[in-house]
Amino acid sequence: MSGKVTNDPGGSGDGGDSSKGTQELDAAFFARWMTAAADAVAREADRLTELDSAIGDADHGGNMRRGFEAVREELGEDVPATPGAVLMTAGRKLVSTVGGASGPLYGTLLRRTGKALGTGEQVGREELAGALRTGIEAVAQLGGAAVGDKTMLDALFPAVEALADSSGKDFEAARTAAERGAEETVPLQARKGRASYLGERSIGHEDPGATSAALLVAALAEAEAAGAGESDSGGSE
Repeated sequence: MSGKVTNDPGGSGDGGDSSKGTQELDAAFFARWMTAAADAVAREADRLTELDSAIGDADHGGNMRRGFEAVREELGEDVPATPGAVLMTAGRKLVSTVGGASGPLYGTLLRRTGKALGTGEQVGREELAGALRTGIEAVAQLGGAAVGDKTMLDALFPAVEALADSSGKDFEAARTAAERGAEETVPLQARKGRASYLGERSIGHEDPGATSAALLVAALAEAEAAGAGESDSGGSE
């Protein structure tokens, strides 16, 4: 892995969580994020497929698991030197391995976020929040969708708003917002994607894309917790 984990999620004892806004995140953190996402998708793949069977092609769980396992393997062999490069590598791998619309959408999200992060070896939390917004807006443009259309954006936009409101400090708030956003797709009628063909029959089902997007956001918080554990045990030395 390139470099050591320099972000200390618990602070240095002189401010606790309030110091998170000044902490920078390195490539190791972003590799942990992608690995945590792969773990989450693997755990929830059957549920994602079940959700997709109601309003889609019943392949979302399998496709996402295959894609993120490929990302895990790629980063297991070599972690790029910068946060931006980690996300761009992951995005390219998802495009090449995930079938259907999910590959291009998730690939765009990670690649555009990575590009927005630039070439620095470390990035600030506010910088990550801004880059994520850039990536999410690129997804919206690619899919021609907006919040309320019953898509992954219903989880992603609330998450990035919560992250921005905390100046990038509160990954748990982003997680909560994303999970709530996914749940709130249940009463919506799909206006984009395969589910839109069902019309009113899409009402009453949670959107699988929003659900997998919430898993990706939740993995941010999990990556932070894993980093805290490494720091407590001396793993970042």
